[in-house]
Amino acid sequence: MLLWCLVAAVAATALTAAAGGATWRTPWRRLVQPFAISLVFTTSIVPLAAFTMPRVMPVVRRHVIFPLDWAVLFVLMIGLGVAGSSIAISFFWSIGYIPGGRLTEWFFQSLRTSIIMTLIFGMSISAFEAMRARLDHMELALRTKERDEAEARRLMAEAQLASLESRVDPHFLFNTLNSIASLVHDDPPAAERMTTELAALLRSSLESGSARVSLGDELKMVRAYLDIERVRFGDRLRYDIRTEGATASVRLPRLAVQTLVENSVKYAVSPSRSGASIVIHAAGTDGQLRVEVADDGPGFDASSVPAEHGLALVRERLAMAFGERASLGIESAPGRTAITITVPV
Repeated sequence: MLLWCLVAAVAATALTAAAGGATWRTPWRRLVQPFAISLVFTTSIVPLAAFTMPRVMPVVRRHVIFPLDWAVLFVLMIGLGVAGSSIAISFFWSIGYIPGGRLTEWFFQSLRTSIIMTLIFGMSISAFEAMRARLDHMELALRTKERDEAEARRLMAEAQLASLESRVDPHFLFNTLNSIASLVHDDPPAAERMTTELAALLRSSLESGSARVSLGDELKMVRAYLDIERVRFGDRLRYDIRTEGATASVRLPRLAVQTLVENSVKYAVSPSRSGASIVIHAAGTDGQLRVEVADDGPGFDASSVPAEHGLALVRERLAMAFGERASLGIESAPGRTAITITVPV
């Protein structure tokens, strides 16, 4: 409202100059009286229009179609001009500046100027409000689109997560069952142990639980997986799991380390006649947990990992869970591949 009172003062100055024919050479004493009269009229009209129009415009726009809505607003602005003139003249009459017998004369003399001034400011306010309403609508539409896109990305990430968590490689399952079948006669205790490990692994993979698990629980599942695969590959699969510091309770996305280990078994151990060694090293430092899965396989091109690959899904899950505070680093060359997960403790 203070802004519109300042606008009223500027309008009064312009009205004094236009109506009184004032120039920069006109003595200021001759301008005081017409400026004061103009200021009272503009102060009575401009704030009234500024207060009324933004509140009435949305109602008129909702209930009256274009262009009839502008006709309604035009009539309303004329009414505001009449009301503003009445307020100003009432003020002058109350202080004794206008005799009671000249109220009608003053009213009709000032009415034309008041209506024109109200229309100018009313139309300006209406245009401003219409532009602001359009910008608000565009901003709302943009935010809605961004929210929908974010929701779509979240649903896609959740679907990928559910797919990853519920995934059981059929080749791994068939090979494990065949290994158990061969051990039943030759080494029943080993077959029983392997069956127990497979059951624990399947239970962890298939059950729906928290999206994050402790590093200790994750490494238990990784060890069970590697022990099962070791029955299949024998001495071709060599692994070592090392942990440093109190890292067992640190939580990270479920199956994140498991996915990296599966990647090493598939691309380092399986293709090689001599197999490969896998080293899993977890350490906490500077408020972060670093889990590195390294192998001495042939390596791969880290820049060509497809979007549906397990490594890409792990990276997306880390971003979804921790934002920029987590990362997935890949270093690969013939003879050594190291994939590192970093998450906040």
